[in-house]
Amino acid sequence: MSPLEDSYRDRRVFVTGHTGFKGGWLGEWLTTMGAEVTGYALDPPTQPNLFDALDLQSRVRHVVADVRDRERLVAEVQAAQPSVIFHLAAKALVRRAYEEPAETFETNVMGTVNVLEAARACPAVRAVVIVTSDKSYENLETGRAFRETDPMGGRDPYAASKGAAELVTAAYRDSFFANGAAVASVRAGNVIGGGDWAPDRIIPDSVRALTAGEPIVVRNPDAIRPWQHVLEPLSGYLQLGARLLEHGRRYAGAWNFGPTEERADEPVRWVVERFVSEWGAGSWMTPPSAEGQPHEALRLSLDSTKAREQLDWAPVWDPSTAVSRTASWYREYYRAPATARTLVEHELSAYHDDARAAGLAWARDVEERSTR
Repeated sequence: MSPLEDSYRDRRVFVTGHTGFKGGWLGEWLTTMGAEVTGYALDPPTQPNLFDALDLQSRVRHVVADVRDRERLVAEVQAAQPSVIFHLAAKALVRRAYEEPAETFETNVMGTVNVLEAARACPAVRAVVIVTSDKSYENLETGRAFRETDPMGGRDPYAASKGAAELVTAAYRDSFFANGAAVASVRAGNVIGGGDWAPDRIIPDSVRALTAGEPIVVRNPDAIRPWQHVLEPLSGYLQLGARLLEHGRRYAGAWNFGPTEERADEPVRWVVERFVSEWGAGSWMTPPSAEGQPHEALRLSLDSTKAREQLDWAPVWDPSTAVSRTASWYREYYRAPATARTLVEHELSAYHDDARAAGLAWARDVEERSTR
């Protein structure tokens, strides 16, 4: 057993957004570690979706409800009596937020308020991890990697809603949790991995095009992003949650989880070309005209020095490995959809083994750690 498994075995955990892509991976990881998980979310947003493919409903307490419903959320947290909350529920698509700005702000801002209110009302809660985005920063396109102390901003509804959620989290932490749960927020890079079928994301768009025998339409091939496999930030969230449970407010605050500077951020065209190469066939194209396209940042980059130095966290798979493993996941899934859970658990096992081989503390055997 690793220290991370030891932290979550038999622990009551409340996860909002467990029917989404990242939430599905997190729910699966927690259940494999022996946690008692309550999930609170709307129905899965796509067909197919990872939640159904994993049959996660059979292994978690599954609550279908909206984070905008404060009364219901407070009641469900009270019923679950968790020691830690991971808040992932959100309107998570930049282009969809342009179409539904009011709903985006209601969900991403007031949903965060409601989670924190639910935590305040439940003395069992000792730790809260609020998941926002690398897009929450005020992006002046300087090329410098964002640090946790940089100002929040956002010139589009999605980014602004995530920046506002960060401000809400900081205000609640300073105003209401001085003697209560330890509250942290986390900002990750552009996450990829098997089981994402959301619209207007480059990997799901690539999968849909390739399986249909069509060219992939790439809107912004030169946009640079901090690409990382979904297990990278999730390992950070889980490590942070464990530290909050053990040490309380010492680890409260904001945290970045992104690829290291040595594994340089790459443009969208690099991801698409590598994905096509791993897939074995296919092509891509840019749309005939960019006129009328909503604004999207040209460059995003995260400085994760704080997490490396204070949490002993580090990425395990570089972006090239992340793309390769993601392409392999989808290729195997479309050969045999019933294998989704096997594929996810294989990724979890491989990631854990590679983390242990890299000497990361969270992945070592408990006995090994105790002798050092």
